[in-house]
Amino acid sequence: MNCIVVGYGSIGKRHVNVLKKLNCKVAVVSRRKIEYPLTYNSISTALKSERPDYVIVANETAKHYDTLKELSENSFNGTVMVEKPLFEKRHDMPQNNFKNVYVGYNLRFNPIIKKLYRIIKNEKVLFAKAYAGQYLPYWRVGRDYTFTYSAKKNEGGGVLLDLSHELDYCTWLFGNWSEMTAIGGKYSSLKIDSEDVFCITMAAEKCPVVQINLNYLDKIGRREITVITDKKTIIADLTGQKIQINKKVIRYNITRDYTYYMQHKAVLKGETHCLCTLEEGMNILDMVFYAKEALKKKEWVKR
Repeated sequence: MNCIVVGYGSIGKRHVNVLKKLNCKVAVVSRRKIEYPLTYNSISTALKSERPDYVIVANETAKHYDTLKELSENSFNGTVMVEKPLFEKRHDMPQNNFKNVYVGYNLRFNPIIKKLYRIIKNEKVLFAKAYAGQYLPYWRVGRDYTFTYSAKKNEGGGVLLDLSHELDYCTWLFGNWSEMTAIGGKYSSLKIDSEDVFCITMAAEKCPVVQINLNYLDKIGRREITVITDKKTIIADLTGQKIQINKKVIRYNITRDYTYYMQHKAVLKGETHCLCTLEEGMNILDMVFYAKEALKKKEWVKR
């Protein structure tokens, strides 16, 4: 399959490497001079030359909308994968003839999250608490964090969008939310104008109490979710690569690019069950909007 990856930052490189392992021919669109043999400086030139079946949008979040618009204007009609989050704010999707559009919430393909999904499928869930925290200056080795999009609110930075994996997999596990409240903001001494802490409490279709806690401040670095059902307490530790079900602990050895590999494999094989659809990606942006409304109004908001 012919593929194009738009953007060649750290995430773009991961997509390229994974697609090559899946025996795809991969071209890159980047306006920067990069060390990759098959590179174009414009989407239109790449589309005409490569005639791809599959395009991955992996540039900065604030450029996603314009990239999708450009793909549409150049009559691309194949499948598109947009890195998460879909946009930096709520937009209407550009008019297009794309075959499919997916959003890159690859943690759905983490074996620990999939195990949790299977465990709770037939159980009554009573409470869930998701946590993701990592100190922002540690994120990108060799780069000044103040120059990254994470530091800039108008470029899609801030923990709500940056760590929106938690919003997505909680929705995937527990269904749509019905009401929520939130607290958060910029509290630390980090040199950023985006929020560094955000906490959401919400009611969902399959769980009456869901808490999601996100921050740029945790110097240990953790990503985990605790779920309590009628019969079990489950702690899914994505950083420690283990899941505890009551007193039983199951350990995993998940390679760095495994979830990206499985996500692209699902797209190529047409196995859509775990893929985040365009509608679901839009719903995450709505969730972000309502969380900020709840914070601003200091009250519960309803869907």
